[in-house]
Amino acid sequence: MNWAELNLTPAIPEITLLCVLGIVLLIDLFLNDRNRWVTYVLSLVGIVVVAVSQVMVWHGQPEAAFSNLFVNDGISQLAKLAMYVGVFVLFIYSRRYLANREIFKGEFYTLTFFALLGMQVMVSANHFLTLYVGLELLSLALYAMVALRRDNLQATEASLKYFVLGALASGLLLYGISFIYGATGHLQLNEVLNAIQAKQESHQWLLTIGLIFVVVGIAFKLGVVPFHMWVPDVYQGAPTAVTAFVGTAPKIAAMVFAFRIVGTALPNLAQDWTQMFALLAVASLLVGNLAAIMQTNIKRMLGYSTVSHMGFVMLGYIGGFQNGGYAAALYYAITYMVMGLVAFGVLMALSNKDHECENLEDLAGLNQKNPYLALMMLVAMFSMAGIPPLMGFYAKLSILKSLIATGEGMYLWVSVFAVIMSLIGAFYYLRVVKVMYFDEPTNDIKGDFKADAWILLALNSLALVLLGVFPSSVVDWCIQALKLTM
Repeated sequence: MNWAELNLTPAIPEITLLCVLGIVLLIDLFLNDRNRWVTYVLSLVGIVVVAVSQVMVWHGQPEAAFSNLFVNDGISQLAKLAMYVGVFVLFIYSRRYLANREIFKGEFYTLTFFALLGMQVMVSANHFLTLYVGLELLSLALYAMVALRRDNLQATEASLKYFVLGALASGLLLYGISFIYGATGHLQLNEVLNAIQAKQESHQWLLTIGLIFVVVGIAFKLGVVPFHMWVPDVYQGAPTAVTAFVGTAPKIAAMVFAFRIVGTALPNLAQDWTQMFALLAVASLLVGNLAAIMQTNIKRMLGYSTVSHMGFVMLGYIGGFQNGGYAAALYYAITYMVMGLVAFGVLMALSNKDHECENLEDLAGLNQKNPYLALMMLVAMFSMAGIPPLMGFYAKLSILKSLIATGEGMYLWVSVFAVIMSLIGAFYYLRVVKVMYFDEPTNDIKGDFKADAWILLALNSLALVLLGVFPSSVVDWCIQALKLTM
């Protein structure tokens, strides 16, 4: 290797995060529980430093590194910045919650950093094996985070189920990649695309089999039907701080992960994978919304609602680049992160040392006890339901517009079905609002947050309103990111 030609600039954010992770891990070894705030502060500072390094390497054109295994382009840059913001907000929301459950330890922060590093690799991967390495780094960290409370059998069970199903999905994904390699002779995404274009008919059966297994892997990471079995159990069993992480930033990484595969390497097979995506999306919208209606555990309800939201994300891929589908899917994933942080932030605020806020009855009469938190949760629920003028409404509208723009009659009916399912889904979101504002209180818990978390929660909720009224800023970023990538 010619070291003079080695360009590490595109990977500076990943290198910086790895250094931050090592520093936090080493310093935390010498801290006792009374000084654990040092780990917390270092983690927050570390996220800011990584975000600054990301801005410093922001370029107008894609830039590759490590023999074209890794690329720094528009979609990876935007996705990473969104994930940094999500993790930063989560750290602030979760501090009191973690302390009350005696898991305010270095393990939470280091595992989160490992997961974030995996997500960074996923969104910048330009090679199937790089994609796989990033995915596994994220997954292994999440398995451990779900079981962070070792005294909680429910968390252990959820982690074990997540691990077993995740290992199965990972194996199927790797199996599919091997078929694609056998058909094309390449693993680098652009070279796979070129090989498929050069061999339109040969090895078509290998490509088709490989595509099926790869779509299964994508569907598992997004948590769509019928590969959603882990979602409600993990959401319910994991500590709320971990649930908040699992349900927010990794969804952006999973969206870009899918885009790298189907949008960069396999667009010539769009006729096959769009039909599979449409079927998975329809099933997710149906099962996710109907199952959520029956839930009394709000974390489990949000788990099933995630299934339906990821169904919407999958519909975005059908629109492709020309119809704005990819940009709409990216915008939806970012929107879901913002909504999820508000909802789980309220649940963490209402959970004290002796009580875990996870059932609908725990929110009963919240408006009488704490109108501020009730309003924040109302904004999150209305946005998830797609009620204008909140951010969630425009996210769903942009997906439907891209779907209709394809001009195919079948997808017009899929759009109508998606609207109907959204109306059904609004029921369980409005039920939460009804419980908060019209039911009598069942406990005297008013909320347990520090001042910085209160302020951030207000800004987080305000973002759902302002970015819904003025969505063009984020939408334009998404469109521009895709233009700098394609």
